[in-house]
Amino acid sequence: MIAQTIQLALAPVFVLVAIASIMNPLSVRLGRVVDRSRELQRLHPETEGEEHDNIVREARSLDQRIAIIGHAFLLLVTSGLFIGLTVVLLFLEEFAGIGLTGVAAGAFIIAVSLLMWALLMFLRETREATRVLRIPEMYLEKDRQL
Repeated sequence: MIAQTIQLALAPVFVLVAIASIMNPLSVRLGRVVDRSRELQRLHPETEGEEHDNIVREARSLDQRIAIIGHAFLLLVTSGLFIGLTVVLLFLEEFAGIGLTGVAAGAFIIAVSLLMWALLMFLRETREATRVLRIPEMYLEKDRQL
């Protein structure tokens, strides 16, 4: 029976691997956003007019992106905790003989739901990044044939 429980616990463990795989690019993105925000904070007092307004706009967007990434991390960590709870419940059911299948299934459903929500936050953050970081028309020189 223990072999069957281990097999049953493998699916949630693979979800943990997926969560870790998502956290890696999120942490890289967070690092880049934080670095850029520090650079904008350095430039802020040195600018005026339109250049200053552009820095403020970008800083606001970066602040929003930091919040979105933080929310995604919270969801991913919580999802991972529910995956761990699922595995513990599966083993408790096996060793203690307590009927916890429904609770384990509920914990797994919550974990996957949190993971999907985190993925939506990841999508939202990337959409915000691409919205703000469009290349201005003047640099594209669309009137020229290249």
